[in-house]
Amino acid sequence: MKNDVPGTLYLVATPIGNLADITHRALDILRNVSVIACEDTRHTRKLLQHYGIATKTVSYHEHNEQERARELIELLRDGKDVAVVSDAGTPSISDPGFRLVRAAIEHDIAIVPVPGPNALISALVAAGAMGFAEADGAAASPTVAAAIVARANIRSLGIVSVLSAIIIVALLSSR
Repeated sequence: MKNDVPGTLYLVATPIGNLADITHRALDILRNVSVIACEDTRHTRKLLQHYGIATKTVSYHEHNEQERARELIELLRDGKDVAVVSDAGTPSISDPGFRLVRAAIEHDIAIVPVPGPNALISALVAAGAMGFAEADGAAASPTVAAAIVARANIRSLGIVSVLSAIIIVALLSSR
């Protein structure tokens, strides 16, 4: 039976390395949706158990995303709220989610991003690459790019974020 009002698709950012790096809003949403679509249910279960969240989870990864997207759209069309999470960070960035987002747009389903930890910004800030730019471009120099590599904790920030930070610094320094 279709509900007159479709549910909402929440794209919930999850901690990158430390379970405490999650927002209260994200936890509230994860507690209150009908289902959580997870890149890896085993990984997400650790987060949910840590916070005492018992919401039903389903797998949603590159090997089942087309079929699962159809199932999730049906739930949303039935008025159920659905959260999508990745193993770490924001869903749909280098992991499944974009097909579901596109399908939700096609079906006029509300999509709500729920921000959280950002490895790229963390890498830039920890390397001293952020702040007010110096008139001579000193804040965005090759030295800062080298500092990003030297200071980056590749395991917690991820190589893609570190490389992205280096590219941004290089672009800023070329101005």
